[in-house]
Amino acid sequence: MAEYEQMLAANEEWSRSFAGGLPVAPARKVAVVACMDSRMPLFPLLGLAVGDAHVIRNAGGVITEDTIRSLTISQHVLGTREIVLVHHTDCGLQKTDDASFADLVEQATGARPPWPARTFTDVDEDVRESIRLLQESPYLVSKDICGTVYDVSTGRLRQVRP
Repeated sequence: MAEYEQMLAANEEWSRSFAGGLPVAPARKVAVVACMDSRMPLFPLLGLAVGDAHVIRNAGGVITEDTIRSLTISQHVLGTREIVLVHHTDCGLQKTDDASFADLVEQATGARPPWPARTFTDVDEDVRESIRLLQESPYLVSKDICGTVYDVSTGRLRQVRP
């Protein structure tokens, strides 16, 4: 059985107890930007329930043009006012660099990505860079940002100050 088939079966079971009826705006007026790493169970590690927050995930949890687009919609249309960044230890983006990654993709596909992978070596510094990019964005109405790093070996979250 393919993974997607297992997921569809799991959804069938889950939907039997689904209550629905939640409003589109997040109840806690918060948006979370996090890495896509599968070791980070965002909802339980942040104490969130379905309907509490917008969650935007990408490789590294980095701030890209699309991340800012999503946060702008989240704030202007759906009323979020806080942003929580969740980066983590042992990130895959720490295991390469932008040029090597682009070379790897080009060798495998014949096409070089037009965008940087946004690799980094220091996770705390990358969180600070993400905070800086959000604070400089002219589109966000709220710059209430909390940067954090999740330790994948202990499950603990720690705050990173700008």
